[in-house]
Amino acid sequence: MAKEVKDFVVAIEFGSSKVTGIAGKKNSDGSITVLAYAREESSSFIKRGMVYNIDKTAQCLINIRGKLEKSLKAVIGKAYIGISGQSLHSVHNNIELPLAANTVIAKDTVDDLKRANREHAYEGSELLQVIPQEYKVGQNYQLDPVGVVSDSIEGHYANIIARTAIRSNIEKSLALASIQVADYIIAPLALAECVLTDAEKRSGCALVDLGAQTTTVSVYKNNILRHLTVIPLGANNITKDISAQQIEEEDAEELKLKYGCAYTEESDSENEEIKTYKVTDERDIEVKLLNDIVESRVEEIIANVSEQIRQSGYANDLMSGIILTGGGSNLKNMELAFKKRTNFEKIKTAKFVNQTIDAKNPDIKSKDGSLNTILSLMITGKENCFDRVLETESLFGPNGESMQDRQQELLRQKAEEEAKEKERQERERQEIEAEIERKKKEEEERKRQENSWINKLKKNVSKFGATIFSEED
Repeated sequence: MAKEVKDFVVAIEFGSSKVTGIAGKKNSDGSITVLAYAREESSSFIKRGMVYNIDKTAQCLINIRGKLEKSLKAVIGKAYIGISGQSLHSVHNNIELPLAANTVIAKDTVDDLKRANREHAYEGSELLQVIPQEYKVGQNYQLDPVGVVSDSIEGHYANIIARTAIRSNIEKSLALASIQVADYIIAPLALAECVLTDAEKRSGCALVDLGAQTTTVSVYKNNILRHLTVIPLGANNITKDISAQQIEEEDAEELKLKYGCAYTEESDSENEEIKTYKVTDERDIEVKLLNDIVESRVEEIIANVSEQIRQSGYANDLMSGIILTGGGSNLKNMELAFKKRTNFEKIKTAKFVNQTIDAKNPDIKSKDGSLNTILSLMITGKENCFDRVLETESLFGPNGESMQDRQQELLRQKAEEEAKEKERQERERQEIEAEIERKKKEEEERKRQENSWINKLKKNVSKFGATIFSEED
């Protein structure tokens, strides 16, 4: 790496199995040089792409930032953040606007439709991005209606939404780790731009990203995203199915990667010798059993993918077929499994992004599809994320501790401050309740004394009345 690099883009991906950070420099010839790369296990605090433990995620981000900055010899000022996860999906919305007869549609009219679409509320979810589909002008459909004469216009939109907690939990984790956000990027959209060709998006295709805990389906036609959804099934489900055979999860993962097959031809021989794979010195598993387990889960994933393509309404219009990507696409015979279990003849795997990437890291050079999303996020980023040169002295805190230890200490101090604040609020609550209880008792005592005085007065009045009555008698 160059002695000092002051121009680079940083991106972070929140994956179900790993959080990944990357930094790269864009060269004048359009290629990109990867300058730094870091990964941390995330299965204990991220589930199906959603952060559910803020503190652990923040600590993970601190570790990744420290590794990237050490490689870059520079302080990171901000980073591009990928948004994905189980609840991410597209919802179609149509907005109609009546016009006077023979109206020439202006840009302001189109902008009014877009604003009206953005005002549509989704309970429990937030609108992340809008993909215009087309505009119905009279009885015709137009991609650009400006200048067309009509008495009505209807805008068709694909709104990309997700549960509000998806982004808010990421924001909390980033804030705790003191990482500034350059921008949030819808990860599946960035991925499609970097692994699909213009011809594939124009003629129609379904991009299927096979991840650890999720499978993302993006359908394109005429260069426009038509349908997006995230299926809560992934390669880890296969591992768990194998481990259900009383096999340790690490051994199950190794079996899947080494021997797992997405599709096998059925044997005609009933007397075929029973073959096994060795799990440990004391444990074997039958080849047929392993294949049945893997194929059953793959078949389920493919069935869900097929259903989402059907729901898109473009199942018969995807001339470029299905493009597979992601770490799960490396399973043996995955392309054949899709070909056998769908109606598509064209199946291919995008092992790497379309851009030229120069990298020394063997994980990136392997080009197995597992890093396509993080590379796409880095490629999509435009702004320089450099802050300042990381001086030797700044690698250590005021007491000589490492910067990573210093960041961990700051995280611990912040947690203590939050705990103290909760204790203070609890004390205030208890004091308020005690004051309410005290006033309640005072009021009860006042009423008791008042009732006592009234009762005494009643007795005196009763005696006085009795005396008068006796005298009158």
